[in-house]
Amino acid sequence: MQASQRLRRSPMSNTLYYQPVQRAEAYCLPQFQTLDNHLSYINGSHGVYHSPSTASFSSNGSSICHQESQPYLSDVRQSSETTNYGSPTSGSCITDGANDFMHKLKELETVMLGPDSDFLESYDNSLPSSIASTEINSWRQMMEAMPRRDLKHVLIACAKAVSDGDLLTAQVLISELRQMVSVSGEPIQRLGAYILEGLVARLAASGSSICKSLRCKEPASFELLSYMHMLYEICPYFKFGYMSANGAIAEAMKDENRVHIIDFQIAQGSQWVTLIQAFAARPGGPPHIRVTGIDDSTSAYARGGGLNIVGQRLSKLAKAFKVPFEFHAAAISGSDVQVENLGIQPGEALAVNFAFTLHHMPDESVSTENHRDRLLRMVKNLNPKVVTLVEQESNTNTAAFFPRFLETLDYYTGMFESIDMTLPRGHKERINVEQHCLARDVVNIIACEGIERVERHELLGKWKSRFRMAGFSPYPLSSLVNATIKRLLESYSDKYRLEERDGALYLGWMNRDLVASCAWK
Repeated sequence: MQASQRLRRSPMSNTLYYQPVQRAEAYCLPQFQTLDNHLSYINGSHGVYHSPSTASFSSNGSSICHQESQPYLSDVRQSSETTNYGSPTSGSCITDGANDFMHKLKELETVMLGPDSDFLESYDNSLPSSIASTEINSWRQMMEAMPRRDLKHVLIACAKAVSDGDLLTAQVLISELRQMVSVSGEPIQRLGAYILEGLVARLAASGSSICKSLRCKEPASFELLSYMHMLYEICPYFKFGYMSANGAIAEAMKDENRVHIIDFQIAQGSQWVTLIQAFAARPGGPPHIRVTGIDDSTSAYARGGGLNIVGQRLSKLAKAFKVPFEFHAAAISGSDVQVENLGIQPGEALAVNFAFTLHHMPDESVSTENHRDRLLRMVKNLNPKVVTLVEQESNTNTAAFFPRFLETLDYYTGMFESIDMTLPRGHKERINVEQHCLARDVVNIIACEGIERVERHELLGKWKSRFRMAGFSPYPLSSLVNATIKRLLESYSDKYRLEERDGALYLGWMNRDLVASCAWK
């Protein structure tokens, strides 16, 4: 395993130096898609599975969290709906072991938090001459120009300071932010709590040890299933993605007798429940269906076991609906897949599904192997009838830190606002849903670089370029599926919007596109 680079600051100096450290596991929480843990597949001979659970935006990673050092922010207490998010100003490792430097920071903090400019001016005289000049004037001007207690502006200013390497200003603003964020507050306060985690982790170069920063305790498997199912129910993003992809597959396979579906991140297999039911009702009878489920071992924790669990569940469901079915398990990371792992057989019509997974594959900016494009070329050579793509509509792959931060702030503001419209502010499980289903993505995007940053989203325009370079052409959308998705959205907030443009479907929150779906051949 390659060593990462840890950024440290020499006490009482602005000089930065790098110290190599062994890379720790990047996550506590695995990527997974879940089936409702409270539902059984078969109730009698014709049981119906009503509620497939969600895909996660969370990334692949270790399911074990090692508490090797003190975290930089206080614990998010999961059991209380009124928890405040904050920590002592001395919590950052930037100032550990430097008492005199910490004293100066505390003085500067007092200046920054003063009630008005008169207080700031009078306080200048009490500060040591070494810091009561240009630094004070710069910070005072910055804070006075910033709208009072405007959390979004303070977050942006802090990220800019981090981007510029202005560690003193960043530390002052971090102390201010700790008083402003809350996991039980407004959407921006809740998102701000996790963004702050990311900024502190980035400053401490602990992005490769995010579980330390988040001070997470891995929830039990059944709890993870419950949180993800709750997110699935309160937000339509995953239902939208699954329905649009399944509609394209059903349309492409309407006349086929043998269908092979390759799912590059099958996790719980929940996407295929409704498709099996749809094939069961097909005029003339269902086709023979074979599903190849690709999934690495990190999802086993969320499932409570290996891929055989997924195969058994889907097989029982298919049997209940009298659909001929086979399951082929491929326990391997998606980026490592080769043709021989896919179990291709002659005489089968092939469908390949990339739902919320391609953005985890390293591309040319991370690896010389460029698995993102390699997989697309490999799939094209298999001559599939249809390939489905569902991805978050966000630009965080190759963007530099500060524009990536602004994009993440904007994107997840929409996500947290949409949760707020459905799940009551005081709901005791909402904190768990946001912490375990969304927070690690936010922290990874902000804190990590290189191979350790696995949340690397691209806008659909870029995905289209990749598909075309691999030799694909667009597959037309189904108007019937589009109408079904529109009816689905009617049960949610009217702030969600569905738009079809340039051969793709976009699901958005107000003016922000959040998820895009399209199909290729």
